[in-house]
Amino acid sequence: MERVLERCEDIQRFAAEYFNHDSIFFIGRNLDYALGLEGSLKLKEISYIHSEAYASGELKHGTISLIEDGTLVVALGTYGALFDKAMSNVIEVKARGADVLALTTESHRAEMEKTVSSILTIPDTTPMLQPSLGVVPLQLFAYYVALQRGCDVDKPRNLAKSVTVE
Repeated sequence: MERVLERCEDIQRFAAEYFNHDSIFFIGRNLDYALGLEGSLKLKEISYIHSEAYASGELKHGTISLIEDGTLVVALGTYGALFDKAMSNVIEVKARGADVLALTTESHRAEMEKTVSSILTIPDTTPMLQPSLGVVPLQLFAYYVALQRGCDVDKPRNLAKSVTVE
């Protein structure tokens, strides 16, 4: 986790580059889909940007129609067993004009760089622990995007009561 936190400047730079998007999609397969759900949730909770997470394998079932020039897609490719399939989805959304911010492992960075230039990496570890590392840069991305948009990250609107009161 310390190695992930050492890259805060990269995360801040990407937040400064992408904070103006009105809609952001997270795509991933298997564990990366669950990671995308969490990243999307944190982003919408504190930055108020419309954000959705989709299972990459389901892109052709309607989701791909939402991708157009300039749409930000956060592509998650940390799950090694499905990395090649994740890459094919990155190529699909790039072909439709998406801006892609990728999150992958250090061992897959070189392959991801062949397709996208905005890349965050996490260290390689056992597959079941990858999401624990991957959630850190996604939460920091949400935090820095919210700051860029002038949002009060300590008091997100409409959340305090709904989270603390049953």
